[in-house]
Amino acid sequence: MPTLSWLTREKDVKCADGVAYRLLERDDRLGVGSPESGNMLIQGDNLEALKSLLPYYRGQVKCIYIDPPYNTRSAFEHYDDNLEHSQWLAMIWPRLMLLLELLAEDGSIWVSIDDNEGHYLKVIMDEVFGRRNFITNVIWRKNYSPKSTARHFSEDHDHILVYAKSGDTWAPNLMPRSEKQDKAYKNPDKDPRGPWKTSDLSARNFYSKGVYSITTPGGRVIDRPPGGNYWRIAEDKFWDFDRDNRIWWGKDGNAIPQIKRFLSEVKQGIVPQTFWSYEEVGHTQDAKKEVLAFSSDDVFITPKPERLIYRVLHLATSPGDLVLDSFLGSGTTAAVAHKMGRRWIGIEMGDHALSHCAPRLRKVIDGEQGGISEAVGWQGGGDFSFYRLGEAVFDGHGAINPGIAFAPLAAHIWFSETGLPFAGKADTPFIGEHDGTGLALLYNGILGDKRVSGGNVLTRKTLAMVRAAAGSFSGPITIYGEASRLSPESLRAEGITFKQTPYDVKAR
Repeated sequence: MPTLSWLTREKDVKCADGVAYRLLERDDRLGVGSPESGNMLIQGDNLEALKSLLPYYRGQVKCIYIDPPYNTRSAFEHYDDNLEHSQWLAMIWPRLMLLLELLAEDGSIWVSIDDNEGHYLKVIMDEVFGRRNFITNVIWRKNYSPKSTARHFSEDHDHILVYAKSGDTWAPNLMPRSEKQDKAYKNPDKDPRGPWKTSDLSARNFYSKGVYSITTPGGRVIDRPPGGNYWRIAEDKFWDFDRDNRIWWGKDGNAIPQIKRFLSEVKQGIVPQTFWSYEEVGHTQDAKKEVLAFSSDDVFITPKPERLIYRVLHLATSPGDLVLDSFLGSGTTAAVAHKMGRRWIGIEMGDHALSHCAPRLRKVIDGEQGGISEAVGWQGGGDFSFYRLGEAVFDGHGAINPGIAFAPLAAHIWFSETGLPFAGKADTPFIGEHDGTGLALLYNGILGDKRVSGGNVLTRKTLAMVRAAAGSFSGPITIYGEASRLSPESLRAEGITFKQTPYDVKAR
């Protein structure tokens, strides 16, 4: 498969591996409600934040929507969108690599972009996500009037590139049928099966069983259908339909026969299309009005309207699914996900995580009625937690930083050993069991003994406490600790693999 080359590619494709795992520190003063809700607003660099989410959310995100800087060569206050092409590629590659890890096996990623980098982004995403997992390129008409100041063309659309983790099995939800579509169905003959509309029976391509004459109830003989040389169903099937009152001959019984399609028998949804008009999903002015409804500071050049994100999340998720936006901007994705009953994680750098995102989400919880609120019957409620990036779990040499608490280290050890997100409570030295092997950590006085040679050291006493914490599990255990006082023979006899902290703890 062709690949894209740029000045710093060799370094950039490995960049994600070298990003530090940082602690996520919750600030309860800025959140709303219970921290157990799982909704997270994270302030900080999104590359580091994505890496820090891996031990907890790898493979858990059903839908990722991002709206990265477009590299439009016009700098503005809150984003430096005037990146050189190579710098832009260097920025997006490692973030896509981490997003791939976070994406669920049945998940999808949707990326808004314009023509400045859109075609290069397509090549990169083919490489990161796999060309076979490309789903489509959605065209969103974002402007409702041409830009008279444009030098060459008025650019009226953006792209949304859509990839799935597995393109062979992923499928979008259907779009709801509109009232206009349903109004096309009538019931002039009062058929007990309800409203219907007709479709013609002609076929242009050769069909051997489609050559026959039809005599209408009024006596008219029709040798072939207009607009085609063949009927598209066999003669015996045609008369079966007629006996079932599925053929419409017109009010006088002499019309060209057509088949009746009943509204009650059609899909209760329609396949989504790739062109999204502003009448359907909103335009940029709608988006700016939504931002100004909670802030007088109009700092976002390319905000997205709530209806656009609603369309994405409707197609890609179900209630309760986890949504992630690592370029949160004004907070639209989180606001829409919240109103739609999805769990969400939003990452935004700089002060406007505080000045725009958090206030907007608090208003959503209070029941604000902008955007999609009326359409989804939103009345308010819910919770979210506010996080900042703390210190790195590991130093530059891969060793554990002093003062790291037991729980985050346990999560990183579990992730390093299993490759899976940690979902335990981390309140005992026994972290959990995976594929028949237990995992335990003696660290930071988890057994109530913080002496150097105490609870962080594997002895007969601490082993008994680990076994007790493991409950009914009696299989082999990998135990991390500062030192082991058990002989190699005893470790083998007990089915224990000992790993020393900090030296055997990998930053992955």
